[in-house]
Amino acid sequence: MQFPLSLTFKVAALAPQISVRDTTDQELCYVRQKLFKLKENISVFRDESKTQLISEIHADRIIDFSASYSFVDTQGLSYGSVKRKGFRSIWRTRYEIYEGGQSYTIQEGNPWIKVLDGLLDEIPILGALSGYVLNPHYDVIDTSGKTCFTLRKKPSFFGRRFTLEKHTQSDEDDLLIVMSIIMMTLLERRRG
Repeated sequence: MQFPLSLTFKVAALAPQISVRDTTDQELCYVRQKLFKLKENISVFRDESKTQLISEIHADRIIDFSASYSFVDTQGLSYGSVKRKGFRSIWRTRYEIYEGGQSYTIQEGNPWIKVLDGLLDEIPILGALSGYVLNPHYDVIDTSGKTCFTLRKKPSFFGRRFTLEKHTQSDEDDLLIVMSIIMMTLLERRRG
């Protein structure tokens, strides 16, 4: 993977769909969330043609307040999970990434942006423009407290474009972190 990665949501689609591309504009994966499922079941394909399945994301429960989402490869083996921290995420969005034990934390950079966005959404004309002005970012932090990745929302009306920047040289957990960022983005975008 050549960073920064670009995550783009399809606007004219019933089910949430994300295309992930690297700096060379090569599509790394295509994510499609299934509609009308009680438990989340998300398919990750090699590209938009959806012919080659790379991975699946499964929720451990129906209600997603503190649900854990496992990443399963094509052989059915789990290679990690991400879990939203329930009450701790009310003020500042926080997810924990597990590979065996806790490996990383995804944390919202500035929770005031979410508050301002919620207030501006209630004002008719300003609410439509808030996507250009209020752009949150999320940091992926390792167990030593070092920021390894940063996800930034790019200015747009529909909140459809994000960029994932890498701050380390190690490629060890790139797939796990990218899958965790995809799941977190799907959940947070749905919440507003």
